[in-house]
Amino acid sequence: MSLTEHLLRPLLASPARPLITHYDDATGSRIELSVATTVNWAAKTANWLVEEADVEAGDEVGVRLPAHWQTAGVLLGAWWCGAQVVTEAPGVTFVAPGETSSASLTPIVAMDPFGMGMGVTGGLNFLADVKMYGDDFSPLFPIPGDSPALLSSTVDEVIAEARSRAAKLGITSADRVLSTVEWTFPDGVLDGLLAPLSVGAHLVHVSNANPEKLADRRAAERTTVDLLA
Repeated sequence: MSLTEHLLRPLLASPARPLITHYDDATGSRIELSVATTVNWAAKTANWLVEEADVEAGDEVGVRLPAHWQTAGVLLGAWWCGAQVVTEAPGVTFVAPGETSSASLTPIVAMDPFGMGMGVTGGLNFLADVKMYGDDFSPLFPIPGDSPALLSSTVDEVIAEARSRAAKLGITSADRVLSTVEWTFPDGVLDGLLAPLSVGAHLVHVSNANPEKLADRRAAERTTVDLLA
């Protein structure tokens, strides 16, 4: 079973439940993704990777993106189709606007607060393209637990480490986690994304965090655990 299925399948009993809330203090935006919406973005990405980039289980997919709700969709989609996520891959590497890659295919993720693919020029406009793909995904073959998932760590190793970190950080399924942790590989993404998801916690991530606004975010979202950079 893929890493994404390990993370999301237990949550599908409550598809309307909020799962990821993303603030960007630089733009003043707030976006909330339910379990179902998160699954849909991941499925679209997985379908795009398989159909557009010919990614197969075990292939490397590069991800060089900041912590963002769109990055969550990219990562979960890559893992769903069995890809090994690295920082740079020769076949396909996702980058933010203004970044470049030597990969054969370089999808640019616009990081638009509302998921619009506008404003990206000079490369593959990923958000405009991915919306054309299906909201459901099924791997052609089961993803084995010993398949590499994050750098050199396997699916089984990543999910075990994420759950271990959740326990050490005091995160449970009942928690709402306020985080400003950047999703660097591997520690940032393990603490800031995978640990909360691995136990079904609601993640409230703040990008470009203004320290003066964190108390307001904490009160508005009724968060119970802090993960502050």
